[in-house]
Amino acid sequence: MNKLLSNSKRYLRDKNEVIELTQSLVRIPSVYRPNDPEGNEEKAAHFVADYLKKLGGIEVHIEEVVKGRPNVIGIVDSGKPGKTLLFEGHTDVVTEGNRDVWTYDPFSGHIENGRMYGRGTNDTKGNLACMITAVHSLLQDKEEWSGKIILCIPCDEEGLMIGIKDFIKNGWANGVDGAIICEPEENQVCITQKGAMRIVVKTFGKMAHGAMPLTGINPIVRMAKIVCELDKLETREKERLGKHPMLGWPSITPTILQSPVNGDAQINVVPDECLTTLDIRTVPGQEHETIISDIQGIFDRLSKEDPDFHGHFEVIENRPWTVTDKEEAVVKCIAKAVEKVLDKKPIFNGVPGATDGTFLHLAGVPIVTIGAGDREVPHQIDEYVDIEELAETTQIYREAALLFLNGKGD
Repeated sequence: MNKLLSNSKRYLRDKNEVIELTQSLVRIPSVYRPNDPEGNEEKAAHFVADYLKKLGGIEVHIEEVVKGRPNVIGIVDSGKPGKTLLFEGHTDVVTEGNRDVWTYDPFSGHIENGRMYGRGTNDTKGNLACMITAVHSLLQDKEEWSGKIILCIPCDEEGLMIGIKDFIKNGWANGVDGAIICEPEENQVCITQKGAMRIVVKTFGKMAHGAMPLTGINPIVRMAKIVCELDKLETREKERLGKHPMLGWPSITPTILQSPVNGDAQINVVPDECLTTLDIRTVPGQEHETIISDIQGIFDRLSKEDPDFHGHFEVIENRPWTVTDKEEAVVKCIAKAVEKVLDKKPIFNGVPGATDGTFLHLAGVPIVTIGAGDREVPHQIDEYVDIEELAETTQIYREAALLFLNGKGD
């Protein structure tokens, strides 16, 4: 850490603000639970919108994507022509799971030994607080810059990302020259991320007595064959591509196995239907259409081998992997900011999952992902973030914005 910076009045001022703001956000449960007024992003979004309005100098918009699930957009315009920089951080968090096994209340923002604990401290309310505090810091210090900053604060990043899709559909990403995706990456400069496909697989059979299975058709047996073939496909892809230096291995992961799909399971009944979901993560060198074709080939082969094989699959989400060139201005500015604030060379890496940045990338916006928080802590019990890292991230965002908007990344 830059010692001069860490002892400055600005650093301490911004550190206090980001701690308080992170705690306030964490204390608003924003786990999406359908039809639960206490379990959506609405309260968190309105809190953020009100907070931005109170700061002054920020034009605030609230747009409801679906009922109870709004996006918040903040615009800071310098009044001078120039580039547009976008910061993105979502309001939703994943479920806290069993509260009884948490050391501290998951929605308390409890601070102990330099760490703040709670759902969203790491992913990604802490980083949302960092980006807001960084912009407030620029306004407080009356910094000079050209162009404008967009604060993109969408709902549903943890789901099907309907928030960022709506943001783009409504034209907010038009003319954006670079985007900083605010996710927990240990302040590493992440220039690539895995792609993701979500697939629902179903096999169909005929109900029968468990003592007389030949009078029915067992969809579980057919599903087992599919899962085994998918495991072989994953192995072939690993052998073909090897381990990516930033993203690791590609994967095809069955995550849900359910049979029967409807009604009650019974040990002496052959069910009529079986369901599996797949979470497929891809790396550069893989084409999603080819993988879909390979899966279709598995179904075609099994159908030829077994006249009683009946099944289909549906791709419900398709997010390609992304790569951003190191020479992009937004990447160069983040790298310079990291070096200045942390007083060390930046570490370049990749995002192990997908982010809202995927869709900004598809919209033609150069993206870089960086933020406070251990990369392996998201979605875990006793999720936490280091307080000092929040303070450092705030200054990285602040410095990167000034560099980018003043043309120092060209």
